[in-house]
Amino acid sequence: MKTCIACGMPMMKAADYALGDESKDYCLYCARPDGSMQSYPEKVEGMTDFLIRTQGLDQAAARQTAIRTLSKLPAWQDRE
Repeated sequence: MKTCIACGMPMMKAADYALGDESKDYCLYCARPDGSMQSYPEKVEGMTDFLIRTQGLDQAAARQTAIRTLSKLPAWQDRE
């Protein structure tokens, strides 16, 4: 089992990977329709929306949580 480098999701089956490709290091939720990985701004926006929907956080708290969470993941380590 791998963990997505961009959001931290466990990828347990082929369907969890971008385009079902188990050689990818990121999940289906972090992939664009063409299979490339989303950019950092796209990921922050998507995770913010996810946290609002699933955790009931307001916009500002969800965005701060998303940024804090993403900062710990391998895909975003080189960000300033």
